[in-house]
Amino acid sequence: MAEGSAAVEESAVPTDGPVHGIAEGPLARVVRLVRRAPLTVVVVVMIWAFGALTGSLLHGPSPALAAAVGAGLGPLRDGAWWGVASSALWCQGLDSYLLSTAVVVGLLPVAERRLGSARTGVLALTVQIGGSLVGLGVVSLLDRFADGRWADQLAASVAVGPGTAVTGTALAVSASLTALWRRRLRLVLMIALVMLTLYSGLIGDLLRLAAGVFGLVLGTLLFGRSPRRSRPSRAETRVLVAMVVAASAVGPLVAAWAQTRVGPLSVLRYVFAAPAPDPGTVASVCADGPARQCAELQARLRFSGIGPALLSVMPVVLLLVAAEGLRRGRRAAWLVALGLNLGLTALGLVLAASPMQQRIVLGAGVHLHAFVLVALPLLQPLFVVALLLAARRVFGVRAPVGTYRWLIRSVALAFLALAVCYVLIGWALRGGFDRPPGFAELLADLPLRFVPPGYLVAVAPGFLPTNWPATVLYEWVGPAFWLVVAVSAARALARPRLRSAEPDRERVRALVEAGDGGTLAHMATWAGHTYWFTGDAAVAHRVIGGVAVTTGGPVGRKAATAVAGFAAHCRDQGWTPCLYSVDAEVAAAARALGWRTVQVAEETVLPLGELRFTGKKWQDVRTALNKAAKAGITAEWTTYGEAPLAITDQIRAISEEWVADKGLPEMGFTLGGLEELDDPDVRLLVAVDADRSVHGVTSWLPIWREGAVVGWTLDFMRRRSDAAAFRGVMEFLIASAALSLQAEGAELVSLSGAPLARLDRGERPPGLQKLLDAAGRRLEPVYGFRSLLAFKAKFQPEYRPLHLAYPETAALPAIANAIARAYLPDLSPSQAARMARALWR
Repeated sequence: MAEGSAAVEESAVPTDGPVHGIAEGPLARVVRLVRRAPLTVVVVVMIWAFGALTGSLLHGPSPALAAAVGAGLGPLRDGAWWGVASSALWCQGLDSYLLSTAVVVGLLPVAERRLGSARTGVLALTVQIGGSLVGLGVVSLLDRFADGRWADQLAASVAVGPGTAVTGTALAVSASLTALWRRRLRLVLMIALVMLTLYSGLIGDLLRLAAGVFGLVLGTLLFGRSPRRSRPSRAETRVLVAMVVAASAVGPLVAAWAQTRVGPLSVLRYVFAAPAPDPGTVASVCADGPARQCAELQARLRFSGIGPALLSVMPVVLLLVAAEGLRRGRRAAWLVALGLNLGLTALGLVLAASPMQQRIVLGAGVHLHAFVLVALPLLQPLFVVALLLAARRVFGVRAPVGTYRWLIRSVALAFLALAVCYVLIGWALRGGFDRPPGFAELLADLPLRFVPPGYLVAVAPGFLPTNWPATVLYEWVGPAFWLVVAVSAARALARPRLRSAEPDRERVRALVEAGDGGTLAHMATWAGHTYWFTGDAAVAHRVIGGVAVTTGGPVGRKAATAVAGFAAHCRDQGWTPCLYSVDAEVAAAARALGWRTVQVAEETVLPLGELRFTGKKWQDVRTALNKAAKAGITAEWTTYGEAPLAITDQIRAISEEWVADKGLPEMGFTLGGLEELDDPDVRLLVAVDADRSVHGVTSWLPIWREGAVVGWTLDFMRRRSDAAAFRGVMEFLIASAALSLQAEGAELVSLSGAPLARLDRGERPPGLQKLLDAAGRRLEPVYGFRSLLAFKAKFQPEYRPLHLAYPETAALPAIANAIARAYLPDLSPSQAARMARALWR
């Protein structure tokens, strides 16, 4: 795709078919939303209206109102049977109103689009009533047969909120979705519902879980089972397992942050957020108090401060890092996740070993039966261990050679540096501890600084800090080390295992020359690519953020058939495949796999067979040729390696001036720069005057077909921008190239593609296409892609859409990030700020 669009802005003209751009006002968007999802709009308006009318927006309904309209055992026993339905119209407070609105807007339109508004309303009411009754039945059983705070609180509580109806409806409708989205929607929602029930344990959490299960059963009855139970692919299995591991890690934090925590697994919150006494109180009690109470207060003191809190959640952070590695299929991540969950199981046994340790961690109060207290916290990590073992075969992706040596070296250096700092600085600050330590005491205490506080409930501290410098040292050595571990591990797990590109470039070049004449195929030989080979075809790609972005389509013979093989290769490596800037044939091959496509650029092709610059439509081109002849400007073919130093110096200066004038980074990827010019197969056409001053330069990539060059693709475009520059130099160079190449026997000239610009063909674009059109409009003042497409219209070309092919919509954010980083790999913060200001203006 040609760069240098700023070089042609002043001469841009409208195309015969205008560059597409649709502007839609806020009111039009609101009207469209109301028409497409009226039930969603009605529900949102109703819950906010009822909340405002009853003064419930800030703090929820009053106790009397909640008893009249909420769902609970008490109201049901008192005859307020309508509460199982009316409870959906109120929320617990302002945060609940905001969250419930987001849930309604995010999930209910899915059902409306599948069933229609009326049927969705009936289904939601059915799920709300049925799920609430099932949930209250479970509450009744717990109240009758179970003891403890959880059962008592459930029986005395009242639930309000639309989440019961919405989540149950979404899970019911999931039965009508495709296998991929059915699995993902069900897994995400059910994990969230189960996690909230086990860790938070409020009656609303239990009713939402009951409604979810009710919705699953009802959906199966309404829509039937899938005629063919499809097994998830390797890539999908990795995603599902990663989601389970991540949810199991976040669960204890939910218990720690929830306002009321009485769920069966909520006891684990004390590992993360145990109340801490004052250090002075600890010292006073330990001086003359009971040894048992002193040990308890000393252990709780470890939970104070931001540093210990951060250290306490490090197992969660490491599990989240491992979950991301599992999504990528990494074997090391599987081992880390397995080891951490086994460690959590062992920790559960240790914490339940004695009543004293249970009281330190759990605090005072009545809890569930002892066997439940011991069993439930152990079941979760054991379940995750069993899941990891069952799915172990899909996690076989190895790291690049040397990755783990680098990781071990980084962790070891961090440990050594922090250990030295702790011992030396601790000795210097020894007066800041209640019992001044020597080198021996500091060395003995050093290992404990790296252990989360919840693991040390039975270890009495040798000394405690009493001033802020000593406190910072005492509390932050461990978190600093584990942050280095987490960041280094995340980087190691993100490193793709790639083949060395350099030995493969000649093989790719041979495939390009023997290929089927793709206009962008030569770009596959540029530096920075990794290659995947199959038979007589290859795919040039870059792996960025777990996304394998191709530079055009496969090259070689029968290239389109390589799409399925490349997709399988990416799945095995834990990458998301993305075919970028591919032609209609490759896009069709991707759609045959069930992928989606969207146009990302417009290629302009100029057939040379009967080309004549005659007639009114060629007036601008003829004017440029005539003015160049009068000004003594000629077009000369050369290559970068053969050009005189005086010419290459001017080309480099013109390019650097162009970049400097924009104040923004030069884009790469499919837009060639100076580095891509230095290729013996790439021809340069330079516009020079009688003084050998360069006014403009273009580069041309060969188009091969079965060993012969049949055409050329325009890539690099630069022109002088000073007052002495010849205006219209780009028209002159392209026209001169077309005539010269026609005389040589070339069949066609491709003027390459203009990213984020396209011809308006009169079709109604989908939502993603509209988003890309909007991005093109925003970037127009900065890079001028639309002006570039309008400029190329002067040559009366054929228009060929270039597409982005991707396997699923959920991958689009990662794909967008990868493509942006491919085009702007060296974007600095200052350049990003300048780009943001330019776009804002």
